[in-house]
Formats: sequence, C-alpha cells, structure tokens
Amino acid sequence: MNEVLKVLEERRSCRKFKPDMITEDELNAVLRAGTYAPTGMGKQSPIILAVTDPEMREKIRKENAKIMGRGEDLDPFYGAPVILIVLANKEDFTYIYDGSLVIGNMLNAAESLGLGAIWIHRAKEEFDSPFGKEILKELGIEGDYEGIGHCALGYPDGEKRPATPRKENYIYRI
Repeated sequence: MNEVLKVLEERRSCRKFKPDMITEDELNAVLRAGTYAPTGMGKQSPIILAVTDPEMREKIRKENAKIMGRGEDLDPFYGAPVILIVLANKEDFTYIYDGSLVIGNMLNAAESLGLGAIWIHRAKEEFDSPFGKEILKELGIEGDYEGIGHCALGYPDGEKRPATPRKENYIYRI
C-alpha cells in the first residue's frame, strides 16, 4: 500500500504520552508539514505556537482545563510534552479551514514519524481571553488571530487502538 495512504488509515488519536521530550528533528518535521498545508489562495493565514517550555505548557494546561470546566488538575493534553497551537488570521475568510488543514497535516506527519498526537479543542476560548492575548502580545504577534486548535504531541505510551469501522453510506457517488 502507498505509504501516505497507510499513514492516513492507521493514524489514531493518542490519549497517553510518555513524558520524554521528542527530538528537535521530529518536532521540526511535524512543524514543517504544518506549513505545507493548503490554504485559501495560498495566503498562509495560520501561525503555529510550538510550546515545549514546561512552565508555559503548564499554564496552557491549567487554562484549557479551566475552560473545559473540569478543574485545573486535569491534563487535557494527556501528558504530551509538546503542544502545538494553531491560530489563524480572521481577515482571511478561509482561516478556520486553513488552520484545520495545518493541524491535519501535523497529525498525519506525527503518525508517519511514529509519534503520538491528538487534536485538542478550546484554543478559540484560550486566545479570545486576556490569557491568550497576553501570550500573543509577549511574542509580538499582531493581528486578529483566532485559536483553531492544539496538536498535543509526544511519544505514545501504550498500544494504538484499532480503527472504528467506517460507517455505511459515508460516500455517495454522483
């Protein structure tokens, strides 16, 4: 089977990560894949915040858990040592789709490298809040950015689950 198609079929969300940091080469490969996602008219509206600093990761974890309403002790990122946050500029009308494709590319790149990854929500709420706006300000990022999602990334701790059977009537041919 074609390797790309194999990756697409075998990728699963990882819900338990080892605490070990991934290599710089692995991180760069996943980030690079994100930058090659298709975007509306090639405008490249998304940006990626690569969070590897444990202190910043902890702040984002607490904020995400708070937004989730599950208490600050919960780790919505399942222990992943890396959080890739995708935001996109709302001035581009395809920004949500563009950012979603960036995350999709990164999830599939992670699978191709033997890494675990999962899409985690609530980035919109994080970056609509003073918490997120302060992060962008500290980084010198200007513009009207909306949080699209997080890609939690690391080495999987455990076996990959099998795919859920595909539903009937997924495809209609015309």
